Amino acid sequence: MNNKAEVREFLMTRRARLSPADVGLPAGVNRRVSGLRRAEVAMLADVSVEYYAKLERGDIGGASAGVLEALARALMLDETERMHLLDLARVADGTPTSGRSRRRASSQLPPRPGLQRTLDAITGGPAFVRDRHQNLVAANALGAAFYSPVIGTGGRVPNLARFQFLDPASRDFYPDWELFAQMCVGIMRVEGGRDPHDRAMQDLVGELTTRSETFARLWSAHDVRTHGSGTKRFHHPVVGELTLAYEELSVTAEDGLALLVYTAEPGSPTAERLQMLASWSATTTGVS
Repeated sequence: MNNKAEVREFLMTRRARLSPADVGLPAGVNRRVSGLRRAEVAMLADVSVEYYAKLERGDIGGASAGVLEALARALMLDETERMHLLDLARVADGTPTSGRSRRRASSQLPPRPGLQRTLDAITGGPAFVRDRHQNLVAANALGAAFYSPVIGTGGRVPNLARFQFLDPASRDFYPDWELFAQMCVGIMRVEGGRDPHDRAMQDLVGELTTRSETFARLWSAHDVRTHGSGTKRFHHPVVGELTLAYEELSVTAEDGLALLVYTAEPGSPTAERLQMLASWSATTTGVS
């Protein structure tokens, strides 16, 4: 992933999605573009047209924090998009996205015993840890049962992005498949912006781009997002429909890991089905 190309495409797609009316400008006559003109963005950001054109060519290195913030306001970036722009600028300047050195996580190794024990202590809902490449690196017992369609029986590290775009079973597992696809790609875009030299991410993006037209389309849109919290619907092959709230937390001891916990509304049909799933998991694994 070339940083200049990433900056260029990100700024162009953000500019193209805005109309003059969105930012309080008259449309004028003889308008040849559906989005904002470069001159309009430059005016809104209080920079010269020449300087904005330079930024949109990808030459963002050296841009001041004030200019980047003004650009974020002019393009009406949300917080995730704003942080993505700052990450792209840091990479262009050769500045790490974090000033603190942390242990880099590896999905090829067993999870730390302490991390696995932490997951095992969560018994009320599925809990799992994924890395920046969407690898499912660890889970509690209920999380393993919940993600059994993803984990399967193969020896390869389970990967949520590969399951999403390459496994037909994902369309049954995710009733809101298109929404999940957009979320997955947006999260990967954020990670790609933080470290464009990440070879594993490059390989994964290359694989999915060549094998999935949907992934290629969504990747080219340059939309970014964070996971955070919310509600998702699933259709599990064992217990059926599940509506789960989720919370995502960073595992600060290992760079790039995120802990996600799903919970059900107490007394709801989903809560009952999670209990059924826990019983099924205990039966299939021989745990009493």
